[in-house]
Amino acid sequence: MVGIYFSGTGNTKHCLEVFINQVDPSASCISIEDKAVVENIKQQDLIILAYPIYFSNLPKIVRDFLIDNRILFAGKSVFIIATMGLFSGDGAGCSARVLQSYGAKIVGGLHLKMPDCIGDEKALKKSLEQNKQLVKSAEEKIKDAVHKFKSNTPTQEGIGFFYHMAGLFGQRLWFYNKTRQYSDKLKINADKCVGCGVCVKLCPMGNLTLTDKKAQSNGKCTMCYRCVNRCPKQAITLLGHTLHEQCGVEKYL
Repeated sequence: MVGIYFSGTGNTKHCLEVFINQVDPSASCISIEDKAVVENIKQQDLIILAYPIYFSNLPKIVRDFLIDNRILFAGKSVFIIATMGLFSGDGAGCSARVLQSYGAKIVGGLHLKMPDCIGDEKALKKSLEQNKQLVKSAEEKIKDAVHKFKSNTPTQEGIGFFYHMAGLFGQRLWFYNKTRQYSDKLKINADKCVGCGVCVKLCPMGNLTLTDKKAQSNGKCTMCYRCVNRCPKQAITLLGHTLHEQCGVEKYL
């Protein structure tokens, strides 16, 4: 067994690590950004795939990873963990349908509500204590899911027709264009930017560069919010125009 994941601000990585540690402490977790991930998938028959949900859909970087490596998943058993700030309907099903078309066997799915990472929109903000409680509740849900997984009755959240309909009509139909392509909406305040390069190092897409000691977006943002939430000068926004909070899972543990 191996856990593979994509994680923007650490929520998904944390959830996967908690799950894996309780199922098999000897198993490893590896990011899809890691060059060793392909070899790890080849060597294991059971994959625990974890990712966040954006607008009730897969992050573009995750979908591209599955498509680019589709041959690796033929004959593999896959359990899917989807993290979200609100509601996704079929968060696990979004990748399940793709993987099944490549010959994978989907053994189950788990949905986990975690602190929202969208720091430049007021509507989704919660207090520190509320976010800490979200993490605790997610960890309790993971504990229950692990028990069922070990009992060969894995949870099936996000898998199946009714979940599919809930995700489709809940958000995805209305926001499909948000995740269909990479975003060119990332905004960098040149007056605040000091050219430290933190965002450049963090970006999973290689989307950010430094030009004349200022960060610059090159139109290929996967909306992971790493740069927004880690910029020391709070110079970056994406969906909104004002940064209300910088989010990272370590604040809530």
